[in-house]
Amino acid sequence: MNELGKKHEPFIFIIDFDFKHAIILTKDLFDSHEIKFSFDQFSNSEPKIVKKNILFQKSPISLFEYQTAFDKVKKEINQGNTYLLNLTFETNIESNLNLKDIFYISKAKYKLFFDDKFVVFSPETFIKIKSGQISSYPMKGTIDAGIENAENQILNSKKESAEHNTIVDLIRNDLNMLADDVRVAKYKYIDKIKTNYKTLLQVSSEITGKLPNNFNEHLGNLFEKLLPAGSISGAPKKKTIEIINVTETHKRNYYTGVAGYFDGKDLDSFVMIRYIEKQGNKMVFKSGGGITSMSKLKTEYQEMIDKVYIPV
Repeated sequence: MNELGKKHEPFIFIIDFDFKHAIILTKDLFDSHEIKFSFDQFSNSEPKIVKKNILFQKSPISLFEYQTAFDKVKKEINQGNTYLLNLTFETNIESNLNLKDIFYISKAKYKLFFDDKFVVFSPETFIKIKSGQISSYPMKGTIDAGIENAENQILNSKKESAEHNTIVDLIRNDLNMLADDVRVAKYKYIDKIKTNYKTLLQVSSEITGKLPNNFNEHLGNLFEKLLPAGSISGAPKKKTIEIINVTETHKRNYYTGVAGYFDGKDLDSFVMIRYIEKQGNKMVFKSGGGITSMSKLKTEYQEMIDKVYIPV
């Protein structure tokens, strides 16, 4: 990434959660993989109509299985080892759509299909760099829009506010390692996400800073310092990741990693949430949510299930 940035050469990047399996592809290498992407500012795919009635069934883990991990996280919180941890699980799904169908039928700010291994349709920007300004948009806080006074509830919830504030503070500190004049430009605004069975409201903020003039020469170092994304790990980040690795019952792989595109001058990237992975003959959807001292078991369990959807 540093080398390509120095040369102002465009490339796409896909980085896994553990920062061990980065895929970096310049335009001449796109054909070496079956890759389709549609990002907020960049795309290599044309719209395609999928003429199918959507069949989509999910089989989440039991509440008992969820509680086993939830209780472990709560114990770590009570011992002071973490105060926010993003706990995730796999949900088996069945559908008449294949991964490529899901790519085309989904409506999302960021979409990526890779080698028939996974598809992601994410609403969450990680960082954008435009004219030397870096901006991050952490998304933390989810509620069913059908609940009475849903927007007021999510914006005024003590638990959700504490969770959101923690991530805003974490991202602000992360950007301070790289940029000057770091500030919260926009605080707690609502994104509305339509799914195949309900509408969700999610809370985001915008944090900005000014990068050095030669930032393009250090793109790899920049991501090394920022990853993994605070919104899908927790705080304090290092210790929380250690707890995630011994608590979660699956490997995240590229789920909750980041992907994006550098056009030679500006960069756009996103957090790989809303993610479906092919495992042999089955598909699994990976989802989760932030756990704090105020989290309630059944509410967090339901949020994990609510995030298993196709945005159509």
